[in-house]
Amino acid sequence: MHSLHAHVVFVTKYRRGAFTGPMLIRGEQIMKSVPTSRSNVVSSTARTATFTCWSSIRPSVALSRLVNSLKGVSARMLRKEFCAHIREYLQGDHFWSGSYFAGSVGGAPLTVLKRYIEQQKRPA
Repeated sequence: MHSLHAHVVFVTKYRRGAFTGPMLIRGEQIMKSVPTSRSNVVSSTARTATFTCWSSIRPSVALSRLVNSLKGVSARMLRKEFCAHIREYLQGDHFWSGSYFAGSVGGAPLTVLKRYIEQQKRPA
Protein backbone atom coordinates (compact mmCIF):
# COMPACT_ATOMS: atom_id res chain seq x y z
CA MET A 1 0.00 0.00 0.00
CA HIS A 2 1.23 3.51 -0.76
CA SER A 3 0.25 7.07 -0.08
CA LEU A 4 2.20 9.38 -2.38
CA HIS A 5 0.57 12.72 -3.11
CA ALA A 6 1.90 15.69 -5.05
CA HIS A 7 0.72 19.24 -5.57
CA VAL A 8 1.58 20.10 -9.18
CA VAL A 9 1.34 23.53 -10.84
CA PHE A 10 1.74 24.21 -14.58
CA VAL A 11 2.08 27.66 -16.10
CA THR A 12 1.05 28.63 -19.61
CA LYS A 13 3.82 29.78 -21.94
CA TYR A 14 4.84 33.38 -21.17
CA ARG A 15 2.28 33.34 -18.32
CA ARG A 16 -0.38 34.56 -20.70
CA GLY A 17 -3.89 34.22 -19.29
CA ALA A 18 -5.28 31.80 -21.85
CA PHE A 19 -7.86 30.00 -19.71
CA THR A 20 -11.61 30.60 -19.87
CA GLY A 21 -14.24 28.86 -17.76
CA PRO A 22 -15.05 26.23 -20.41
CA MET A 23 -11.33 25.61 -21.03
CA LEU A 24 -10.79 25.08 -17.33
CA ILE A 25 -13.61 22.57 -17.08
CA ARG A 26 -12.31 20.68 -20.13
CA GLY A 27 -8.74 20.85 -18.81
CA GLU A 28 -9.84 19.24 -15.56
CA GLN A 29 -11.61 16.47 -17.49
CA ILE A 30 -8.52 15.89 -19.61
CA MET A 31 -6.17 15.78 -16.61
CA LYS A 32 -8.45 13.31 -14.83
CA SER A 33 -8.58 11.09 -17.94
CA VAL A 34 -4.81 10.51 -18.06
CA PRO A 35 -4.38 6.77 -17.42
CA THR A 36 -4.81 5.89 -13.75
CA SER A 37 -1.81 3.59 -13.97
CA ARG A 38 0.23 6.80 -13.73
CA SER A 39 -1.83 8.96 -11.42
CA ASN A 40 -5.23 9.81 -10.14
CA VAL A 41 -5.89 13.54 -10.38
CA VAL A 42 -8.14 14.09 -7.43
CA SER A 43 -8.69 17.82 -7.68
CA SER A 44 -7.67 20.61 -10.03
CA THR A 45 -8.25 24.28 -10.66
CA ALA A 46 -6.78 27.10 -12.69
CA ARG A 47 -6.19 30.79 -12.52
CA THR A 48 -5.83 32.67 -15.76
CA ALA A 49 -2.25 31.49 -16.38
CA THR A 50 -1.73 28.52 -14.05
CA PHE A 51 -3.26 25.08 -13.66
CA THR A 52 -3.03 23.41 -10.27
CA CYS A 53 -3.72 19.77 -9.56
CA TRP A 54 -3.26 17.37 -6.72
CA SER A 55 -2.32 13.84 -7.73
CA SER A 56 -2.09 10.50 -6.05
CA ILE A 57 0.90 8.76 -7.62
CA ARG A 58 2.06 5.16 -7.82
CA PRO A 59 5.56 4.69 -6.35
CA SER A 60 6.80 3.14 -9.60
CA VAL A 61 6.07 6.31 -11.60
CA ALA A 62 8.62 9.10 -11.82
CA LEU A 63 7.03 12.47 -11.10
CA SER A 64 8.64 13.96 -14.22
CA ARG A 65 6.92 11.31 -16.39
CA LEU A 66 3.58 12.06 -14.78
CA VAL A 67 4.03 15.79 -15.41
CA ASN A 68 5.10 15.21 -19.02
CA SER A 69 2.02 13.06 -19.61
CA LEU A 70 -0.36 15.57 -18.02
CA LYS A 71 1.13 18.52 -19.88
CA GLY A 72 1.41 16.72 -23.23
CA VAL A 73 -2.08 15.26 -23.31
CA SER A 74 -3.75 18.43 -22.04
CA ALA A 75 -1.86 20.70 -24.46
CA ARG A 76 -2.80 18.59 -27.49
CA MET A 77 -6.45 18.32 -26.52
CA LEU A 78 -6.93 21.95 -25.48
CA ARG A 79 -5.23 23.23 -28.64
CA LYS A 80 -7.43 20.99 -30.75
CA GLU A 81 -10.69 22.00 -29.03
CA PHE A 82 -10.01 25.71 -28.39
CA CYS A 83 -7.70 26.51 -31.30
CA ALA A 84 -9.03 29.98 -32.18
CA HIS A 85 -9.01 31.22 -28.59
CA ILE A 86 -5.55 29.86 -27.81
CA ARG A 87 -4.06 31.48 -30.93
CA GLU A 88 -5.00 34.89 -29.48
CA TYR A 89 -2.88 34.27 -26.38
CA LEU A 90 -0.09 31.90 -27.32
CA GLN A 91 2.31 31.80 -30.23
CA GLY A 92 4.21 28.85 -31.64
CA ASP A 93 3.80 25.22 -30.73
CA HIS A 94 3.96 25.44 -26.94
CA PHE A 95 0.96 25.67 -24.65
CA TRP A 96 2.68 25.12 -21.31
CA SER A 97 5.91 26.63 -20.07
CA GLY A 98 8.75 24.12 -19.88
CA SER A 99 8.83 24.48 -16.11
CA TYR A 100 6.48 23.27 -13.41
CA PHE A 101 6.19 23.15 -9.64
CA ALA A 102 5.77 19.85 -7.86
CA GLY A 103 5.74 19.48 -4.13
CA SER A 104 5.02 16.70 -1.72
CA VAL A 105 1.91 17.39 0.30
CA GLY A 106 3.42 15.72 3.33
CA GLY A 107 1.17 14.93 6.26
CA ALA A 108 -1.50 17.55 5.64
CA PRO A 109 -5.01 16.13 5.68
CA LEU A 110 -6.14 15.42 2.13
CA THR A 111 -9.47 17.19 2.70
CA VAL A 112 -7.60 20.41 3.53
CA LEU A 113 -5.49 20.15 0.37
CA LYS A 114 -8.49 19.43 -1.82
CA ARG A 115 -10.37 22.40 -0.35
CA TYR A 116 -7.34 24.67 -0.91
CA ILE A 117 -7.10 23.73 -4.59
CA GLU A 118 -10.85 24.00 -5.17
CA GLN A 119 -10.92 27.51 -3.65
CA GLN A 120 -8.42 28.92 -6.14
CA LYS A 121 -9.79 31.78 -8.22
CA ARG A 122 -11.50 30.60 -11.42
CA PRO A 123 -11.79 32.66 -14.61
CA ALA A 124 -15.25 33.69 -15.80
